[in-house]
Amino acid sequence: MTSSGSARTARRNDASPRSSKKQSAALAGASPAASASARATGAAPAKTAARGREDKDQPLFQDIRYLGRLLGDVVREQEGDAVFDVVETIRQNAVKFRREDDTSAAQSLEKQLRRLTPEQSVSVVRAFSFFSHLANIAEDRHHNRRRRIHALAGSAPQAGTIAYALGRLALGGNLDTATLKRFFDDALIVPVLTAHPTEVQRKSILDAQHDIARLLAERDQPLTERERAYNETMLRARVTTLWQTRMLRDSRLTVADEIENALSYYRATFLSELPALYDDIETALAEHTGEPVHVAPFFQMGSWIGGDRDGNPNVTAATLEHAITRQATVIFEHYLEQVHALGAELSVSNLLAGASEALQTLASASPDQSPHRVGEPYRRALIGVYARLAATARTLLGEGTAHTRSGVHRDAAPYADAQAFANDLNVLVDSLASHHGASLATPRLAPLARAAQVFGFHLASIDLRQSSDIHEAVITELLARAGVEPDYASLSEEDKLRVLLAELAQPRLLRSPYIEYSPLVQSELAVLETARVTRERFGARAVRNYIISHTETVSDLVEVLLLQKETGLLEGTLGSGHAAHAKNALMVIPLFETIADLRNAPVIMREYFALPGVETLLAHQGGEQEVMLGYSDSNKDGGFLTSNWELYRAELALVALFRERDITLRLFHGRGGTVGRGGGPTYQAILSQPPGTVNGQIRLTEQGEIIASKFSNAEIGRRNLETVVAATLEASLVPQGNTPANLAAFEETMSALSNAAMAAYRSLVYETPGFTDYFFSSTPISEIAELNIGSRPASRKLQDPKNRRIEDLRAIPWGFSWGQCRLLLTGWYGFGSAVAAHLESAANDAERTRRLSTLRKMYKTWPFFSTLLSNMDMVLSKTDLAVASRYAQLVEDKKLRKKVFDRIVAEWERTSQTLAEITGKNERLADNPLLARSIKNRFPYLDPLNHLQVELLKRHRAGDSNTRVRRGIHLTINGIAAGLRNTG
Repeated sequence: MTSSGSARTARRNDASPRSSKKQSAALAGASPAASASARATGAAPAKTAARGREDKDQPLFQDIRYLGRLLGDVVREQEGDAVFDVVETIRQNAVKFRREDDTSAAQSLEKQLRRLTPEQSVSVVRAFSFFSHLANIAEDRHHNRRRRIHALAGSAPQAGTIAYALGRLALGGNLDTATLKRFFDDALIVPVLTAHPTEVQRKSILDAQHDIARLLAERDQPLTERERAYNETMLRARVTTLWQTRMLRDSRLTVADEIENALSYYRATFLSELPALYDDIETALAEHTGEPVHVAPFFQMGSWIGGDRDGNPNVTAATLEHAITRQATVIFEHYLEQVHALGAELSVSNLLAGASEALQTLASASPDQSPHRVGEPYRRALIGVYARLAATARTLLGEGTAHTRSGVHRDAAPYADAQAFANDLNVLVDSLASHHGASLATPRLAPLARAAQVFGFHLASIDLRQSSDIHEAVITELLARAGVEPDYASLSEEDKLRVLLAELAQPRLLRSPYIEYSPLVQSELAVLETARVTRERFGARAVRNYIISHTETVSDLVEVLLLQKETGLLEGTLGSGHAAHAKNALMVIPLFETIADLRNAPVIMREYFALPGVETLLAHQGGEQEVMLGYSDSNKDGGFLTSNWELYRAELALVALFRERDITLRLFHGRGGTVGRGGGPTYQAILSQPPGTVNGQIRLTEQGEIIASKFSNAEIGRRNLETVVAATLEASLVPQGNTPANLAAFEETMSALSNAAMAAYRSLVYETPGFTDYFFSSTPISEIAELNIGSRPASRKLQDPKNRRIEDLRAIPWGFSWGQCRLLLTGWYGFGSAVAAHLESAANDAERTRRLSTLRKMYKTWPFFSTLLSNMDMVLSKTDLAVASRYAQLVEDKKLRKKVFDRIVAEWERTSQTLAEITGKNERLADNPLLARSIKNRFPYLDPLNHLQVELLKRHRAGDSNTRVRRGIHLTINGIAAGLRNTG
């Protein structure tokens, strides 16, 4: 950060780090770990990528340098030359060390960091953090720029687009109108936004970054000298805003804050881009089929924010009510604003263009009596629509909740539901189309009508989620207080089901208004009662799913059915002789998380389907049943390779079971940001799903800072939304001709690899004495738990530090911590040992060669395996053993430190070697030179943050109570997360 890449310095609030000679050696690459990392993790682009690719990327590098210069100017202006010089010297030495492996530069960097004052430490952290944020903006801009260049050049459609998917369908002979219409009529695709403690950005920071992205995009357009100067003035102002805005919150984020953060993405992206995506899909379908195709509202939005109670005591009935109220307020304000704007735009005269009879009827029903608009039926109709919409908002939300304009006729009848509102809008659309005005609907009216179908009056469906042990506790108390069963929790599974089914068959309730129940029972039942009221007010789509965490038995599902019966969400009775009368409002959805749970998933679902009355419930659900698969916890339980394999096997087993029972399976993928939590490119992830597991039905979580990365920029957000649709279309309709002929042999090999990988992973994490102490000492996990980055505690159970266990830690901060110390262990550990054992156990050289050949064929021909290795390749490219070795120094027990870190280094080397042996590529990300170069260029800006974090952690843990020390640690957590992008 300078004239080429600016740095910054933060306001006198942080402590000065000190480095030891041993740490200096690690930084300089003197240790085996460091030297290996300096060579292997740099991810230098292959020579063949050369000049052509680099020329195309020059605008990216120019943008990064330009934004860096602005940041440098702001640092100099705000903090003075001395601070600017410190930041710039650190930047130059970090870059020189990284790019030239210059040990003298490393030593200079170390000395510079050691001399920093507390104030300078914070300034350096803020500077390098903000540079990472600005580099992210430049990269996003470049992706948009390259996409536009391809479009202007008439290039062939790129993978991940609707056009590319339809092209593949055409080649496979599946591009007839009937097939496509059936697909979209039956499909359901839902990204579900969740709030987890990895989103380290404040909304104020996100807003400033959004403006910077918009202003940077303007610079690609022809600008006069004056316009360009004004643009730079505005950019400088927004960068200054960043510098003068607190990067961290003073208090912990509340659920209400998380709700507002999520809603900002609707305003920025979803409200405009989802309707536009529908329009693009219909246009593309018409071009390929030669006839118009109307697409049903198959793509909708979901949310866990306000309904996810698992491990979060801050989510209550009041939270759920607040969430739906705020969501509805946002969508009503959008509708009201758009209808008002349409009233100004549609000045169509009845004398000049005419209108349909239905439109004339709608206009006549309007309360508008102005003589100036007698001949303007569209305006009159829209005034009536606005009045009814305002009345609906007042009815559902109360006076003043959704802002309406003055002069609105208050005696208008509210709409019964969102479909009625959409119907009125479509009257205008149809009238325009039949009177030579179809183009007038394109800018605003048609997108608004589509939005009404997609978002309704609720904006997004809120899922409820709670842990099965909480349900059991509630049921146990209800049964005991009713005198039915004194100790339900101690019963066998068979007896639990007997008691539950007997209660479901009874018309009476367990609850009595004359008995006082525990706060837990009152709270849990209140959430379900609020869900019932919410559905009555905003429609069935407002709340329609109930996720059961830690589903381990069939009774875990049936308990939630009984809770629905107790709160009026299940109508009628369930059981032999009563099945025809039962209807459940919320689909009960098991979440299979651990390795054991995944293996048991098909058994549990088979037993559930066999229960009396469940067949009727399924019919009421449209013959569909959703199953959620947990990526994070299965990874923490069994490691990266085994998690992926057990998810694959569970999906295949569920497909077979659901086909046998003629039930539609919808999988809900609990993906996170990191590869270790199911992350990675969405397009490849969907296409690599086992055959038969998609079929137009998919829900997937979007979590943490990944939401900001994907959806804060409208154009980037639009592309990510399109990618999900395109991948689902291909995975569902493109013939599975690429399924390897020797798939059985591949799966047998994967089973062997999985067993060995899980043994290696669990040996380290769960069976190595002292590993828990190593983890808590060598990562900032404790400090992450203190950081105000989420409403949810970092641990499901608040453990005494003397009795802490990995098992009790949430999977999200577990993975986040490994990212901070640059090991990203959850995305690769165990693979090297598994492959090495598989090859070394061969009886002879010929057998070893055959096994290696099989692995190479798996990589080339099996989407599941190639995607797995591609994701692991990306994680390894971000791993840095030199930096990780410094974090290891935080472990005071030298023997424990050496034992654990040496094992990690050895496994990293095995994994890198075996990956290269299988793929034939020694360099990381050889197939993605732009990403490789991006990661390589980020390292010099991440190094100072990591090294400062280590030093500040030392001071903090040694008892330094200086608030600047703690603040500095939290700032480094933010900066490192921004630099790595997908760490949560």
